Amino acid sequence: MMRRVWHVLLALALAMVLAVVVLDFRSDEAIPANATPVEGTAEQVQRGLYLATAGNCMFCHTAPGGVPYAGGRPIDTPFGTVFTSNLTPDDATGIGTWAPAHLWRAMHHGRSKDGHRLFPAFPYPNYTHVSREDSDAIYAYLRSLPPVRQPNAAHTVGFPYNTQVALAVWRALFFWPGGTITDPLQSAEWNRGAYLVQGLGHCNACHSARNLLGGSVGVLDLSGGLIPMQNWYAPSLASPDEAGVAAWDTRDVVALLRDGVSTRGSAIGPMAEVVQHSTQHLTEADLRAMAVYLKALPQEAARVIDPAASSPSGRETVGSRLYGQHCAQCHGAQGEGVAGAYPALAGNRAVTLDPPANLVRVVLLGGFAPSTAGNPRPFGMPPFATVLSEEDVAAVLTHIRKSFGNQGHTVTAFEVHRYRTN
Repeated sequence: MMRRVWHVLLALALAMVLAVVVLDFRSDEAIPANATPVEGTAEQVQRGLYLATAGNCMFCHTAPGGVPYAGGRPIDTPFGTVFTSNLTPDDATGIGTWAPAHLWRAMHHGRSKDGHRLFPAFPYPNYTHVSREDSDAIYAYLRSLPPVRQPNAAHTVGFPYNTQVALAVWRALFFWPGGTITDPLQSAEWNRGAYLVQGLGHCNACHSARNLLGGSVGVLDLSGGLIPMQNWYAPSLASPDEAGVAAWDTRDVVALLRDGVSTRGSAIGPMAEVVQHSTQHLTEADLRAMAVYLKALPQEAARVIDPAASSPSGRETVGSRLYGQHCAQCHGAQGEGVAGAYPALAGNRAVTLDPPANLVRVVLLGGFAPSTAGNPRPFGMPPFATVLSEEDVAAVLTHIRKSFGNQGHTVTAFEVHRYRTN
């Protein structure tokens, strides 16, 4: 009897998997048999360059020290390493034989030229909202690049996550092809900002929590999360305690995206890379549109601090001594900082973020704001990995998070150990 029940359950499971695979194929878009490569107009190529920059395509599709857009950059995931593909128009190893419809299907449906499902490390859940016109312009730009003969590296994603069936199930759970995000009740500027933030900018690829299968709540989720395998925390863009900008002046949001620094904060870590390679090159109109959209995000309730958790502890003496020895020279005895150089720690919400991953990584590994036209010689933080022990880092961070009017939780040596490495 039990064997029959197991057989029935197995048959039902297989039927569900088959249904998912069939449904996934039905959601696909057929490519015409006569689809062939075409050359874009000069206007398309120029616009495609701009759009590819907005999507930060070159950064991901360029290996460290490699030829731009030739692929090979490793992207570590909890399931293995995915290597980015060659986007140059080489016939053998790149997209030289692709038609515009093939790139459109990759961006809109998450499928390669031969129809196989792509790993969502390529952010097609966001790119599905890119318009066909913009996809064709990006194609025209990529088509204009010099072809590079560089074979694509094999992914090292383990079983069963490397199977097409597993990807079909993932897509059924977390992806459905969409269209351009528009809201007729909002202004054209707001809609343009939504398009850039949710589509090409794929901001929620970082600023969203991931579940055990690597899925997020949805493309509109910007409530913050730990970036898998990087141990950087991308703060919530909808929280006044984290990175919400509803109370900021629009000019400060634009400055942060354009220059990497503003009177309200600075970009470090992965966000500094985004500014460096993408947003600093956008037009003022597009930066303002992004600012308008981000400022309009519904804000979460402010965090309630437990006084007991944020009160000084016995470790404050050690932390205070270490702060005076290593930090006060730049950040000031009272955490006041130096305008235009070293950020204030007093009242700095980046200091009290939970988890304290970003603080740990900056103290141990150092960090700089991006070099931009508006901030060509950024001041930076030296690494202290060879100077401070994990216990020392925990003590000094606890001191900073509980001093100068800050109300943050204690940092433990275990947390320092956890967040110090990728």
